[in-house]
Amino acid sequence: MDVSEWKNRIVYEREQKDIFFKKHIQSPIPIEYRQQFEMLHYYPPDPNFRFDLKLHEHSDKKSMQIEDTKGNMREFLRWGEFQFKVGNESCTIQAYKSNSEEERLFIPFRDVTSGEETYGAGRYLDLDLRDRNANGDWILDFNKAYNPWCAYSENYACPFVAPENWLKISIYAGEKNINLKVEAD
Repeated sequence: MDVSEWKNRIVYEREQKDIFFKKHIQSPIPIEYRQQFEMLHYYPPDPNFRFDLKLHEHSDKKSMQIEDTKGNMREFLRWGEFQFKVGNESCTIQAYKSNSEEERLFIPFRDVTSGEETYGAGRYLDLDLRDRNANGDWILDFNKAYNPWCAYSENYACPFVAPENWLKISIYAGEKNINLKVEAD
């Protein structure tokens, strides 16, 4: 896929998400905010934050507990890690699964933008079989990074990001903060 086709796909996916957030009954945007909601805020698509990578699967897939925003403990398997470079900085990020049969990889992360330009508790990436290239490598595309639904409503409980996935760099890709305000009558 060439860069312009990739960018068009990213823009299209974002437009579809905006429609879902504004109109769908299962939107995480509280009903009282939907009338004013126009769109989510994103960094412009940047191919420098898209990587085709091998997953370095852990031989010993340790179980770990991660607290969520409601104080519950959730169990994840530490499945593998991705290694990549942003500029001159080498990075490692862990990928988790809820159970060994699950095909999807869950990658929560924080970076230097967290709490400033992006959601303070971090952002997420989900990778499934569609996120593999012809060589079988995974496509780790931070342009698809999204805020957990607890960023929009207290009705949701979302896992916090384990310190091992706190990146010491800025990921200028994906979803940014959104400020939801209800106009006073």
